[in-house]
Amino acid sequence: MRLPARSAAEFDSLFGHPPVGTWAAPGRVNLIGEFTDYNDGFVLPLALPYSARASVATRGDDIVRVASAQRSEAGRLVIVEAELEGLQPGVSGWSSYVLGVVWALRESGADLGGVDLLLDSDVPSGAGLSSSAALECSVALALRDLYDLPLSLQELALIAQRAENEFVGVPTGIMDQTASMRCQAGHALFLDTRSLEARQVPFDLASAGLKLLVVNTGVKHALGNSAYADRRHDCLLAAAELGVAALRDVPPDEMDTALARLPDAVIRRRARHIISEQGRVLEVVRLLEAGRPDMVGPVLTAGHRSLRDDFEVSCVELDTVVDVSLADGALGARMTGGGFGGSAVVLLELAAVAPVTLAVVAAFAAEGFAKPEVFEVVASDGAARVA
Repeated sequence: MRLPARSAAEFDSLFGHPPVGTWAAPGRVNLIGEFTDYNDGFVLPLALPYSARASVATRGDDIVRVASAQRSEAGRLVIVEAELEGLQPGVSGWSSYVLGVVWALRESGADLGGVDLLLDSDVPSGAGLSSSAALECSVALALRDLYDLPLSLQELALIAQRAENEFVGVPTGIMDQTASMRCQAGHALFLDTRSLEARQVPFDLASAGLKLLVVNTGVKHALGNSAYADRRHDCLLAAAELGVAALRDVPPDEMDTALARLPDAVIRRRARHIISEQGRVLEVVRLLEAGRPDMVGPVLTAGHRSLRDDFEVSCVELDTVVDVSLADGALGARMTGGGFGGSAVVLLELAAVAPVTLAVVAAFAAEGFAKPEVFEVVASDGAARVA
């Protein structure tokens, strides 16, 4: 994790006492398996080498004070203060992700006292890389350790998801928080979002002469918007019409028969994406475990076309990244995250990194888009105490 820990002196200057320690949790990029998590399906994320960090100390009262290195006014960090008993869903602003974790832990029965928290993050915000989950998970792990709570990493992920769903009001699935908590370096996390069973899948691109790039388009998206909720509602309708608990219960090889039973064209397209995406996750896992990451590219590209055409969550900037990357030698590319902006992933050979990067930047300039941010992904470790 690249972000340096905030110094004890900085914390002391802000809150009047030193921190007990610092905990970090990474953002994530999803290799394949988009929107399948809230359909009880399979996903394959990996942790980024970028993280959120929480320096934390307990207090002797019931006050929570939160500050962020990314939030300042007139040259000073903003401190948000709240009483434990007064925490209720509906709090707005960046601090809601942190206060929501405190609330969710207390709702689960944890006996927490007041705390001071100083946050810092280098996970790009609004890029579809789970910057919010990284914040939530760093705080959840810190509070577990400080209060010696008997909670596993997966239980903490569920606490963090509850904070985002019920306190913040964003209806995300469980993938982001689980990836931030449970990923391991050098691996992608093959997660069944229904059972929460997971296994680490080798993701060693270097030995195959490959790289995975993230291209942050700079286009902001909001997961709480109506389009995300509409897609989720469409999937629920499709499952109900097919008589299954969730779309993950339709095997990919029975997709055509199932789709023929859905009279509405939009609902049919939504279901086709989810069911076919399930198959793509399983195929990528098979290829990686067989030591053939060089064959993953076409599966990623097929996933993008499905997201673009059937789920209709792409945008012109994301499509430009994918189209230009493929034209200039990438093995595969797709949007990742919630869509309507954010980031794309590009799988390519080492020799193609420079020409593809230059081509994407040039295409954005020609279209009048803001310059994209391009960086390499290295599968990294999940949440941990770092100081």
